[in-house]
Amino acid sequence: MSNNLVASPPVRIAVSGKSGCGNTTVSTLLAESLKAQVVNYTFRSLSKELGVPLAQIAQEAEHDPKWDYLVDQKQIELANAGPSVLASRLAIWLWKEARLRVWLEAPLEVRAARIYQREGGKPHDEVLAATRERDQRDHDRYLKLYRIDNDAEKPADLVIDVSRQTPDAIVRQIVQAWESLL
Repeated sequence: MSNNLVASPPVRIAVSGKSGCGNTTVSTLLAESLKAQVVNYTFRSLSKELGVPLAQIAQEAEHDPKWDYLVDQKQIELANAGPSVLASRLAIWLWKEARLRVWLEAPLEVRAARIYQREGGKPHDEVLAATRERDQRDHDRYLKLYRIDNDAEKPADLVIDVSRQTPDAIVRQIVQAWESLL
C-alpha cells in the first residue's frame, strides 16, 4: 500500500502593521496555533546579542542604517530557519520567502488607545501625538532605507481591520487563509 500523503509546505507567514495593531500578540498566537516559531527580532534583541546598550543602538540608528539592516537581515535569517511567523513592520515587503503576507490595520486613534492601555503613563492626547510622530518617522525611514512607502499599496494577501476584533478572531482568519493555500 503506497502512502499518497504530500507533506505540507512549512509555515511562512509574514505579519506587518503599524504600532498598536497587535502584530506581536497576533503573531505569537498564530505561531502557537500553527506549531511554528514566532520571529520578532528587534533592536532590543540585537542589543542583547551584541552586548551593545539599546540606547546606543537607538541613537546611532537615527543616522546609521546599519542597525536597521542588521535587524532586518537577522529577522529573515531566523524566519527562513524553519516554520515561522515573522512579526515585523516590514515583513510583508522584505521576507521574499513568505507564502502568506498579512497586513493588520486600524485607525490612528484606535492604535493610540491600545498603546495607551498597554503602556499607560502619559495622557491619551500625548500618546496619540507620539503615535502619529512614530508613524511619520517609520514612514520616512522605510522610504529612505528601502524605498518602501508603508502608507501606499501593500503587498499583502490578506488585510485585516483589527479595530473591533479580538486577537483570537484575527488568528482564526489568518489560519483559514493559510489553510486555503495548502
